Amino acid sequence: MKDHRIEGTRRKLSNQQRRHPGPALLERMQPDAAGIDCGATSHFVAVPRDRDPQPVREFRTFTADLQRLAEWLVQCRIKTVALESTGVYWIPVYEILEARSIEVVLVNARDVHNVRGRKSDVQDCQWLQELHSVGLLRASFRPAGAIVALRSYVRHRQTLIEAAATCIHRMQKALTQMNLQLHHVLSDLTGVTGMAIVRDLLAGVRDPRALAAHRHGGCKASEAEIAAALTGNYRPEYLFVLRQNFAAFEFHQRQIADCDQAIEAQLTSLADTRPPTPTELPAARPRCKPSKNAPRVALRSPLHRITGGADLSQLDGIGPYGALQLIAEIGTDMTAGPPKSISPRG
Repeated sequence: MKDHRIEGTRRKLSNQQRRHPGPALLERMQPDAAGIDCGATSHFVAVPRDRDPQPVREFRTFTADLQRLAEWLVQCRIKTVALESTGVYWIPVYEILEARSIEVVLVNARDVHNVRGRKSDVQDCQWLQELHSVGLLRASFRPAGAIVALRSYVRHRQTLIEAAATCIHRMQKALTQMNLQLHHVLSDLTGVTGMAIVRDLLAGVRDPRALAAHRHGGCKASEAEIAAALTGNYRPEYLFVLRQNFAAFEFHQRQIADCDQAIEAQLTSLADTRPPTPTELPAARPRCKPSKNAPRVALRSPLHRITGGADLSQLDGIGPYGALQLIAEIGTDMTAGPPKSISPRG
């Protein structure tokens, strides 16, 4: 039995290709432009009608099909492609086209989805091709490939930090349910004192004075106050929740440390491609309190070389970690033009 959906798509393609549009009202600034409407299982691609007898085609999202898509565009003498940023489905085809030296203009779907008269995927890709050919599409910003890799590591690291924070909140909830009021005597559960107390709790220690003996010298609360806060109701179900979330927290900490090593390697690789800087790295700016979530690797030296001698960490409100996040998002080319939309997923 034939797949009705595929058969319907073929009919749509055939009907669209039989229609001959009237003369263009606008000058075609990009005569070698194509348009791609991205989907989860297939991409619809439109090229100018004079480039192929079948100017609209559907390609599956498998890598071999994406390679065939790129080959077809090269055969059609396409130099630039408008790509709709649908979810993260556009990323593989973007990278494959970029490797073929085809200019890819990433278009925010918000800019074109309200246009009337488009009722199918086929029309979507043709409309993208039409708008791109007359220069009416605004490109979203995407940095160079090496910066994209750095950005992926930095964004993933932030995801890990958020996951670890969720574990901390759940640990705090379990402690509160047992009426262990650590949050009243410790400013940070994940500090030296807090972690030592939680480890002993999970090891079976219940004596409040023994637990309070882990007090670090920097704690404002006295041992007596900490001991009073650790007198509670040690119910097994809450201890179970505490144990699992503590294990998850430590797992995320190990992942963050691994991610830091990947970031350091990527920074080193980027720095090695740049010439030596004309200026020496200035002394680190003294700060009241370093960021607790900052990577535990050297950042200032490779960033100084990547930026060509600019030390962004010297700016007010921007430390080494802030400089890393800034470079990972926008790259080092500050003359790329006016601000453009940035896809949050890519």
